Amino acid sequence: QVQLVESGGGLVQPGGSLRVSCAASGSIPSFYGMGWYCQAPGQQREFVAGISNDGITEYADSVKGRFTISRDNAKQTLYLQMNNLKPEDTAVYYCHLNSRPDYWAQGTQVTVSS
Repeated sequence: QVQLVESGGGLVQPGGSLRVSCAASGSIPSFYGMGWYCQAPGQQREFVAGISNDGITEYADSVKGRFTISRDNAKQTLYLQMNNLKPEDTAVYYCHLNSRPDYWAQGTQVTVSS
């Protein structure tokens, strides 16, 4: 059984930075892709960033140049560094393990407001 636990969300002013982390418990083969999704109030959950087992990344257009996804397979941890945050980035952020079956973390709130 795999469990994903997130940390690092919070309140930040526009233009600020946050890093969210997602630590996996249980044995996870490193060849699965992982990703971050976000869901704002009243909106559907949407893709933010993804990373393959060999480090290939992709980003939603809205976060390109501002967010960086990375992973440490030895620590079984996924990261999302968020810079130059905007109010429209406010959402609950979810970590996802793209295995079969797949797994979702519980979500961490990121609020960008002055």
